[in-house]
Formats: sequence, C-alpha cells, structure tokens
Amino acid sequence: MNFKNVTVAGGGVLGSQIAFQTAFHGFHVSIYDIDDGAIDRAKDRIRKLQPRYERDLNASKEQTEAAIGRIRFSADLEEAADDADLVIEAVPEVAEIKTDFYNKLGEAAPEKTIFATNSSTMLPSRFAEATGRPEKFLALHFANEIWKNNTAEIMKHPGTDMDVFSDVIEFAKAIGMVALPIYKEQPGYILNSLLVPFLEAAQKLLVREVSDVETIDKTWMVATGAPLGPFAILDIVGIRTAYNIGQAKADATGSEEYKKMAEFLKNEYIDKGKLGRETGEGFYTYPDPAFLKEDFLK
Repeated sequence: MNFKNVTVAGGGVLGSQIAFQTAFHGFHVSIYDIDDGAIDRAKDRIRKLQPRYERDLNASKEQTEAAIGRIRFSADLEEAADDADLVIEAVPEVAEIKTDFYNKLGEAAPEKTIFATNSSTMLPSRFAEATGRPEKFLALHFANEIWKNNTAEIMKHPGTDMDVFSDVIEFAKAIGMVALPIYKEQPGYILNSLLVPFLEAAQKLLVREVSDVETIDKTWMVATGAPLGPFAILDIVGIRTAYNIGQAKADATGSEEYKKMAEFLKNEYIDKGKLGRETGEGFYTYPDPAFLKEDFLK
C-alpha cells in the first residue's frame, strides 16, 4: 500500500469525518462536492470536528490544525481527483446519483486510482461497470463518529482484484481503523445488517403510534444497558439518510409500510429542517437532548 493522496467525494456528515480522520493520520486529502455552497458546508463541518478530536482523543491543537492544513476543497472533480491514489465516494444513497458520479469519476481520475464506495446499503457490484475499472473498485464503509467508532468494513465484489482488497485493508489500518474484511457481498455489510433492522423496528413502532420517541429509546437503554436508544442513533446517522434508505426500499418492494415511514420522516422532520444532530434538532434537540438528562431513565 503506497497511498499518499486521498479524495473524498461528498463533504456531508460522514464524508467530512472520513476526510478529517484521513488527514489526521498524515494523508493529503481533497474534498470534492458539487458546488460552492456544499463546499462551504463541508468546511464548516471540518472546523466543527476539530474540538471533537481534541476532547475525545486528547489531540493537541497543533495536531488538529495540521490535519486541517492537509485538506483542500474543490467543486471541480477533475481537480479534486488529479493525483488521487484512492477516491472514497460518500455521495447520497441514491443509485442514479452514484452511477452518474462514477461515470464522471472514471473519466476524471488517473489510471492508478482505486475507487471505494462508502454506501451503507448498496452493493459495489451495482456500480462496478460504471466505474470503468471494476477490478479497482470495492466498498469501504465507516460508522458514524469514526474517530471513536473506528470500524472500517472493506467489502470486495466478485471482480475486485485481491491486491486492491489488501491495499485498502492496509489503508484502513493506517488511518486508525479496525479493519473488518468482508469477502462476499452482503447488503448492509456486517454493521448495517445488524443496525438497520433495529432502527427500522423503532421507526415502525413510532409510525404505527405504538409509542413515542422517548419511551422507545428509554425501553432499549434500560433493558439492555445501551448508552443510546434507536432515535438518538438516528439523529447521529442523519434523518435524511434514514429517509433515503426507507424510500429506496419502498420503491424496490412497493411496501406501504416503508412508504409511510419515508413520508413520515419527510413531512415531520426533513421538511421542517430537523435533520438530526447536524442541524441541532431531529428526534431530540441539541446540545442538551432529553436522553442525557439525569432523570431520563427513571
């Protein structure tokens, strides 16, 4: 593995975290996003990550400033990927957007560049041909708040070159991740094969009006000793991501229940600007959500 330059496509919640973590461990990073507005939001997210690293990892100001100094931003894909050894795609969980992106990236990136998708729900084989280099393409999936929840799931598709697979495993270790190789395509990898059904079960209880957000979270936290309930987790993941997953399943299966879940998230949260922790409000209000109050579990 001889990676030096890494491009992260998509400066959203997870894309910005991937970029910061990679730069923090000494790599040069380019963040690509679609326009100047998206770039400005990515810059803001990067700056907001700095105190989190200083608090949670005891990183020094010098270390975090050095990490930021290794990050550049661009709304020009060709410029962003001009010398990339690896491009990590973290664009929205919409198949058409990803396919269009890979068609453009295949033209813009040098021949040496390996492509990795951070998709939570879509298999790499779905986009392998669109990349124009299927043997240099695979999945590299991170959990949210990656500086603390430092898992990296590396999943090959049938056409991935094993040397590429090994190189990306080594890269994951180099940026402080616990590398989790997955040798066979599995929707949801390991983490989301466990997590998504859990989060969906909570959403179904809410949409069916079985119980309310706080009671559902309280039940899980008291009964299992977990530090967070499903809706607190959804606020971290981002409600737009949950909506995209639900809408994709509604479209694919025709399920009325998934359709209702997606509509509920859109109408009650997304349309009202309540996207989760990122916007200061989702199922809870931040920075002082109810689930952190001393009497929440009573």
